[in-house]
Amino acid sequence: MKTDNLIVGKSKAFALRIIKLFKYLRGEKNEYILSKQLLRSGTSIGANVREATRAQSKADFNAKIAIALKEAEETAYWLELLFEGEYLEKEAFASIYSDCNEVCKILMSISKTGKEGEFATHND
Repeated sequence: MKTDNLIVGKSKAFALRIIKLFKYLRGEKNEYILSKQLLRSGTSIGANVREATRAQSKADFNAKIAIALKEAEETAYWLELLFEGEYLEKEAFASIYSDCNEVCKILMSISKTGKEGEFATHND
């Protein structure tokens, strides 16, 4: 699917990284609890961003972006626990955590402006 929008593309790419990390944690580290939480929150970001592209109103758009931001912050928390619990090496953690922070910053910017018009939708 074509994405003309920065956050749509970044949130999907991030979700794919989360899926790969989930598979690694399950297969290599035998970690089943935190990895499931990470998978849920990390893939939910992009799902909510995608829903925002079809928002029925400005309020609906803002609500979806707010949920995506909450999910991104939750994902950062699970990543921190996985790192501090010694399931992730420093380099792997730093890389994916940086991506998570970038997604958070973009979502915060969108949330602060609250302007749906600045967000390219699939309806264009």
